[in-house]
Amino acid sequence: MAGRMCISLLNALARGNVIFRNQECVRKSKRVVLISRCHARSLSSISTVQPDLSSHLAGKTYSDLYELSVKDPETFWGSIARERLTWTKPFDQVTDCDLTSGKINWFLGGQLNVSVNCLDVHVAKDPDRVALIWEKDEPGTEERITYRELLEMTCRLANTLKSYGVQRGERVAIYMPVSPMAVVAMLACARIGAVHTVVFAGFSSEALAGRIQDAQCKFVITCNQGVRGGRIFDLKPMVDKAVKSCPSIRHVFVAKRTNNSVPMGKLDISLDEVMAGQSSVCAPEPMDSEEMLFMLYTSGSTGKPKGIVHTQAGYLLYASLTHQYVFDYTPGDVFGCVADIGWITGHTYVVYGPLCNGATSVLFESTPVYPNPGRYWETVQRLKINQFYGAPTAIRLLLKHEENWVKKYDRSSLKTLASETGGVCIAPLPAEPGAEIRPAMAMRPFFGIQPALLGEKGQILIGNDVSGALCISQPWPGMARTIFGDHQRFVDAYFKPYQGQYFSGDGAYRTEDGYYQITGRMDDVINISGHRLGTAEIEDALDGHPDVPETAVIGIPHEIKGEVPFAFVVLKESASENQLAVVEELRHLVATKIAKYAVPDHFLVVKRLPKTRSGKIMRRILRKVAMQDTSNLGDVSTLDDPSVVSEIIEAHEQNRSHAARK
Repeated sequence: MAGRMCISLLNALARGNVIFRNQECVRKSKRVVLISRCHARSLSSISTVQPDLSSHLAGKTYSDLYELSVKDPETFWGSIARERLTWTKPFDQVTDCDLTSGKINWFLGGQLNVSVNCLDVHVAKDPDRVALIWEKDEPGTEERITYRELLEMTCRLANTLKSYGVQRGERVAIYMPVSPMAVVAMLACARIGAVHTVVFAGFSSEALAGRIQDAQCKFVITCNQGVRGGRIFDLKPMVDKAVKSCPSIRHVFVAKRTNNSVPMGKLDISLDEVMAGQSSVCAPEPMDSEEMLFMLYTSGSTGKPKGIVHTQAGYLLYASLTHQYVFDYTPGDVFGCVADIGWITGHTYVVYGPLCNGATSVLFESTPVYPNPGRYWETVQRLKINQFYGAPTAIRLLLKHEENWVKKYDRSSLKTLASETGGVCIAPLPAEPGAEIRPAMAMRPFFGIQPALLGEKGQILIGNDVSGALCISQPWPGMARTIFGDHQRFVDAYFKPYQGQYFSGDGAYRTEDGYYQITGRMDDVINISGHRLGTAEIEDALDGHPDVPETAVIGIPHEIKGEVPFAFVVLKESASENQLAVVEELRHLVATKIAKYAVPDHFLVVKRLPKTRSGKIMRRILRKVAMQDTSNLGDVSTLDDPSVVSEIIEAHEQNRSHAARK
């Protein structure tokens, strides 16, 4: 029975959009029990609820509070913001938003500093509280950093950046592995008013260069090398290669993760040396509520990655509130989000949310299977983690291994297991006391979130047991503000598809009970091991090959990665006899231009692609071919030449037969 419980738990987590409460953890058998019902405490019983909302919170249920948040957002968000955040200057207007034009403004007239809210306020109360537990690559070598130490490190780096000319509003690229110094880099930028853009340390030099160029970064913070899964990988050489095509860069700050030396050029600054001579005190820069805090690049349905902009106060407030209530965080808990800081989940639930709440946050440098598939659970046991937040990809990977890797460790410290995303809008918690939680279902909207399902003609679907495009009808503080340098693209992507609504890009089903179930992406963005990547970005890389005039990439399900790219490739006639070599070159091209994880799992060489008379590629047909689901291809009458479908099906069958014979 215990074994079946463990597997059920992992299967449910692997599907994502789920939180389980471990209030009925069975201590004797040292296992976490999957339960269909949980007992979420009333919000009014949590000591950190803000005082000037007490008249609304006293004895109020989740439903009462949610109703207040959507019917009177000014009172709800304004009161919480005044009490929860530390302000240099109070705001005089709660909100000024227009979803039609993509105008999003919160807490206007107010000023604060994010690093003060994440560090100084906690140092003043409890300086020796542990802020970060750095779970390094090798188990048992963790390091603990207190809030006092984290503030001092942040100030030293902030002073270093200022001494080398980093000014308020300038963009700083951070290309680092998960480490305290990476968190310090983010907080140091926030302290002096610089804008950070963290680039996942697995991206290629070309991808890094593209982001530096688009953001017009003047500085880069990196490490000599990274360590992950028992392997050392170079970072500084990748930066060197990227910077060659980035004339805007003035300095590259290099921290040491290993003792190995790397070549240093005229732009390079050794952080370990210069930080040591800097003061551990740095006056924080008062920032307007709507000034940029950070940019984070994500792929869109066009080839060019987009720099999503988040601002100061609204983002921090929402990160703090969701961290507390969605994960049922209480003071003294050890919060373990194992996301990389290069993703929005890492920004929100490794750094800003937990630190704003004075939590102890785990930085996980390694992989879920190093040195063995029990790594997560051994870490939970050793660090006594209370909330564990992992990616569905990682859980799917662990399902390939024996359940003993889970059962052999003591997980009795866990009270919440979660698998979702960054900036939670719909989640099982918070909820009424005794409320139901269903596996693999997002369920309930968070405070201030008003979901709407819209049909194909843009009509709002009322009632339950309906499916449609998932939109949100009113603004909330944690919204992105724009796409850097291209606000029209921001409007077109999120507000134009459904007038007056924010379009999430997802489809959803509202159950008979009124709960929300996410059904998947509705655009040409695929999710590979938790990394959102536009198919057009992969196509752009493939089309760069001289023998490839045209490609089409679609996503297909994968039992571990969630989705993987499937590439349909048209070759020039002169290259038709050299298919294998070209495909290998294409793999290398994608790995170089984007990252290794973006390389398509499948390549199928075809003579042509299925197109309408207007030239649009019919990707739904390609998806059905790739999924071997060709019994019902739907309407193909709009194709310029319907016979292309049988050509592609035949090519796919031949390719599969050839692979089977190997």
